[in-house]
Amino acid sequence: MRERMLSIPTEAYVLVAERFKTLGKPLRLQILQILRHRRLSVAQITAAVRSTQPNVSKHLKALQDEGILGRSQDGTTVHYWVIDKQVLQVMDSVWKNLRQHVQTRAKTLDGWKQR
Repeated sequence: MRERMLSIPTEAYVLVAERFKTLGKPLRLQILQILRHRRLSVAQITAAVRSTQPNVSKHLKALQDEGILGRSQDGTTVHYWVIDKQVLQVMDSVWKNLRQHVQTRAKTLDGWKQR
């Protein structure tokens, strides 16, 4: 059976690329992992990732602007949480695939003997 080719507009590829670009920073992935199961304040996130508040705030804003994080403010305290749970599923899938890839390469290297 022949697979049907999907007709995807160029603009859709641009949107997907922007999403991946937003996720392409290690600190942002770390923030998402920390927020995986709970809502935290900027101060708590900053302490957990061991970075500066301005740096963390910049990354939080990028994730929020992309629709990945939610934000609420109570007085001077701002809290963030993950609203796009599919992003976490993508992260899990990539990590699982990467682990398998690394294990396969390790087995290859283990089989190699120096002459």
